[in-house]
Amino acid sequence: MMLIVYHESMDAGQLLQEARRRAGLTQRALAARAGVSQPLVARIESGSVAPSFERLLHLIRACGLDLDIRVVPLDEDAWTIVERGAAATPDERLDRMLAGVALRAAGKQARGDG
Repeated sequence: MMLIVYHESMDAGQLLQEARRRAGLTQRALAARAGVSQPLVARIESGSVAPSFERLLHLIRACGLDLDIRVVPLDEDAWTIVERGAAATPDERLDRMLAGVALRAAGKQARGDG
């Protein structure tokens, strides 16, 4: 099983193109299955048309796939780390980087690698 993780900025066109390619379909074949025009599929994939959620789901299902969307808890720990890093001064960032380098060197030494 191949796990693919999508970035939060992935759009409907990219999702549709991925589904179509996984199904081994051309734009024309997908359009025929879904009862829409090939130019519409091309415009959605290029991002020039933003389909409704229902239309996107219909097209993805015409590829023989489904769209799994879930609401999950926000990983606030990661977000807090990002915010803390963004708020740090250049000197603080340098200190953190040097502390990380020292920690890595100590780990290598403890393993006998360094």
